[in-house]
Amino acid sequence: MTLSDLRRRLADHLPPLAIRVLHLARTEAAALGAFLIIALGSLMFLELAEDLSEEGDHALDLWVLSALRAPGNPGDPIGPWWVQEGAVDLTSLGGISVLSLFTLLAVSYLLLQRHRGAALRLVVGLIGAVGLSEGLKAVFERERPPATYQVVETLNASFPSGHALLSTVFYLSLGTLVAQGLKRRREKAWVLGSAVSLALIVGITRVYLGAHWLSDVLAGWCVGGAWAMSLWLAAWALERHGRRRAARLADSEAGA
Repeated sequence: MTLSDLRRRLADHLPPLAIRVLHLARTEAAALGAFLIIALGSLMFLELAEDLSEEGDHALDLWVLSALRAPGNPGDPIGPWWVQEGAVDLTSLGGISVLSLFTLLAVSYLLLQRHRGAALRLVVGLIGAVGLSEGLKAVFERERPPATYQVVETLNASFPSGHALLSTVFYLSLGTLVAQGLKRRREKAWVLGSAVSLALIVGITRVYLGAHWLSDVLAGWCVGGAWAMSLWLAAWALERHGRRRAARLADSEAGA
């Protein structure tokens, strides 16, 4: 049996709605993946936020933080001294100052290349991420881990992690922009994998340095991923609408 025969048999037995869903899954897999990330991220964040009101659910946070400390010394992260120094350097990749600089550089380059929509997406993404971070912190007002565990200075509330949220939004947004210009799947996978890895590294260092609980970082990843994919979907929908409009105009001009 050939592949075309199999498709015809499936078309004979499947209802029209199922056929349309399968076609959409094949042709618009990226959009469906973005929808899935938004849905899962939102649900996981709501679950984490609900757990904040349940006192018994903080045991995992405290266990993880304690496991990353030398026995009997909560202010001393495990590992040699250079691991701690490296974590301090890497965690700055999610700071507002570094990300603002990266955004400025990326936006200026995109404007030089006349990619105004992509530049706007990065700016809106970072501004929206800052608003989400500060707004959610003000709502939940969760305290940071005890000062004895903290290796770096902290300023505001703990939930969600601003570094995890901001880095996820910026690096995912930048990664998807770069991946759109690549043709090979392995290149796209490498770029997107690197973007995800940077966000993961920033979040892990926040817990290692005692700046956040594990649940704070998980929440930051969830909100950041959902916001970044929302921006990508909006850009994808606008681009698709533009292509369809251009095609209709071309057809009308050809028929005139």
